[in-house]
Amino acid sequence: MTQFIQLHLLTSYPPSNLNRDDLGRPKSAQIGGVGRLRVSSQSLKRAWRTSEVFQSALAGHLGKRTKTLGESLYRQLVDAGVVDKQATEWVGKIIKVFGTPEKETPLRTGQLFHISPEELQGVQSLVGQMAERKEGPSDDELKLLRKDHKAVDIGMFGRMLADTPSHNVEAAVQVAHAFTVHRAQVEDDYFTAVDDLNTGDVDRGAGHLGEAGFGAGVFYLYICISRDQLLENLQGDEVLLKKAISALVEAAATVSPTGKQNSFASRTHALYCMAERGAIQPRSLALAYTHPVSGGDVQAGAVAELEGMVERMDQVYGSRAEARCSFNVLTGHGSLQELLAFVTA
Repeated sequence: MTQFIQLHLLTSYPPSNLNRDDLGRPKSAQIGGVGRLRVSSQSLKRAWRTSEVFQSALAGHLGKRTKTLGESLYRQLVDAGVVDKQATEWVGKIIKVFGTPEKETPLRTGQLFHISPEELQGVQSLVGQMAERKEGPSDDELKLLRKDHKAVDIGMFGRMLADTPSHNVEAAVQVAHAFTVHRAQVEDDYFTAVDDLNTGDVDRGAGHLGEAGFGAGVFYLYICISRDQLLENLQGDEVLLKKAISALVEAAATVSPTGKQNSFASRTHALYCMAERGAIQPRSLALAYTHPVSGGDVQAGAVAELEGMVERMDQVYGSRAEARCSFNVLTGHGSLQELLAFVTA
């Protein structure tokens, strides 16, 4: 049976703007009839896969998500002495393998595509050969997409290629949008900037006036990992699988989204994390926060609500996990290292 690893994290963020909407304000949602702050799963996943945690633990096994690969390949050919027209034509054939080129900038794809290290190496090798022989790619050489790659980020979060669905990758990790467990609203910071060279003899006004949205709160985040699917996506490599799961859990607990960090320095670690392991149908514990947590100690209240929901779920449905492990910064219970050993066992 499919084995699942589920993570339930609580993270307290001070005033911040981690993930902005189209107006530049923190994203929000209505849950249980009240306003909450929200961080999208896309923002979280990008922060994790580009983090130092991922880069150091999974070096050589991370892909690139881009629209502009063709431009770097074009420069490589031109620098090697290939004339502009031929370089554009040859690179255009390569780019079509990964997506439909843009009309105005044909060296770019119209959408982002995720390319694995193995595929990128194959592309760069082909371009080197073309530059040396001064001849474009053959049909056989354009079979650049691979099913046997070990790109961890693609294996975790999936890949969708509309033009070549046979090389799509089913995501092994599902990430929910994080939301505050309590009522929260976006606030406005009115700020000014002073002109250092203004002596004030003529004008004592500020050099700049502005407003910036921000919010603060305790966020609940749910992550579900299909261990079997991830192992399949990584070509059965158990060693890499454990490194990948460990890096994901550590990043989820310690890496903050990058939005407006220079303005708010809102970097923090999870205050609580519960990991569950087993073959039973996964379920989020977001129900614990349909009614917003209130009172003086929201952090402790959030932990109590989560653990209480686990107990009640088990009472109604039977045990929903074969094993559990957690840490709690508020009480000093458990540790991240114990949790990492649990999820990789």
